[in-house]
Amino acid sequence: MNVLMVLTSHDKLGDTGLKTGFWLEEFASPFYRFKDQDFTITLASPAGGQPPLDPSSEQPDFQTAATERFNQDEQAKQQLATTHVLADINQADYDAIFYPGGHGPLWDLTNDAHSIALIEAFHQANKPVGLVCHAPGALKNVKSADGTPLVAGKQVTGFTNGEEAAVQLTDIVPFLVEDMLQQNGAYYRKGDDWGSFLAVDGNLITGQNPASSEVVADEIIKQLK
Repeated sequence: MNVLMVLTSHDKLGDTGLKTGFWLEEFASPFYRFKDQDFTITLASPAGGQPPLDPSSEQPDFQTAATERFNQDEQAKQQLATTHVLADINQADYDAIFYPGGHGPLWDLTNDAHSIALIEAFHQANKPVGLVCHAPGALKNVKSADGTPLVAGKQVTGFTNGEEAAVQLTDIVPFLVEDMLQQNGAYYRKGDDWGSFLAVDGNLITGQNPASSEVVADEIIKQLK
């Protein structure tokens, strides 16, 4: 099985002067779930090369067995440093697509024409499309074959308004994931803040927050098998 993982290339947290990017655990945990199934993993990002890591995700409180494994894995680090350019990716070469979160995707992947087209192509080909935490923000401009928002009428989840308020970024992010999904007609569902929560609607698989990254990966594996 060939899995495509798409990471952000955006590193600026609005006008704060602070850095953002992808969230380490949301990349590492699914990466090793796929790797341990002997799946072939391809990494891509809008700009290619090394995607920016959200420095907050390196704090001790956010480390897991998967992040520790990644920190010792020189081969994985090299793979991450040399992501493919998203424009060069063809949906037909892969069996599933997965988007780790972090705040970065809200700025670039949301509006990236190649990302939008890829998600549409994967979904129409009935291949698993997985997104976790802030990454469901990348669904904002994705359409179904009939031109309506892809998430309209579908069960989806993503970073909650309460979770965004807790990290004090409500007024910094370009939009709130929960609000956007509802505005696009989604049947938005959520669990407790910071708890693992999964929403599955056919081949569209979404996780609420960092604690949900592994269950999204496991659902992708389940569907591929």
